[in-house]
Amino acid sequence: MMKKLLFVAAACLMAAVGVQAQVMKAADLEKYAKERYGDKWLDAAMNLASQLTLDKNDNLTYQEVIEAAGKTKEQLYVALNYWATATFPPSANGQTAITLNDKETGCIIITSTIPDIVEHMGTLNKYSVSITPIIRLDIKEGRVRVTYTVQSYDVLADVSGGWLSLRDKDERTIGDSKRKKGDKTNANLYDDRWEIARHYPFVEKDPQKRTCAKALVMTHAYSNAIIDKVEEALRSGIVGGEDDDW
Repeated sequence: MMKKLLFVAAACLMAAVGVQAQVMKAADLEKYAKERYGDKWLDAAMNLASQLTLDKNDNLTYQEVIEAAGKTKEQLYVALNYWATATFPPSANGQTAITLNDKETGCIIITSTIPDIVEHMGTLNKYSVSITPIIRLDIKEGRVRVTYTVQSYDVLADVSGGWLSLRDKDERTIGDSKRKKGDKTNANLYDDRWEIARHYPFVEKDPQKRTCAKALVMTHAYSNAIIDKVEEALRSGIVGGEDDDW
């Protein structure tokens, strides 16, 4: 019976993370962010900016060391390799988010896109923002260092989706964030990349400040979620039954 329950739990976990390799869905991430930072995105972003420092490459980077007393390097590697494989499965075309997996050096690197963390309608345009965090796990005896880096916001802009573009409902594309990457068939849509250091709250006068405020808060919240999940995986495993006593 216990074996069956563990199998069901594992299956539910895989269904929850889904093919887009998310630690949590965008809607859940937004709820998570609001619970911790409130729903006033401009204020929350400015408050966070006072605590954050961009790295030497102007990227947003978080780093935390998680202690795991009594666990060997090999035990920690197995636990994190299991977590990474379960949380970031290959896509439908076989592409993997795990870009480095080196047991000998104790290093796992994950690069995975989190789509549509922000969708915002501005005066002229509508924006859909995605991020691609680089998650690095360095493993030593009794501890793990998590480094989480986001280099920029990946933006799909809809030049017909702003408030001033409100005409007939059927004439607007409404920020079609489901468009396939590289598809240029809709002239109203274009891809852009926004450097974090050049946007709000790191730059006060920013025409996309409301979009970037929420993007920063959601990016920060996702970093916390990642670190929480890594810590949980080290403490109790993926399904809660991966100890040596069996």
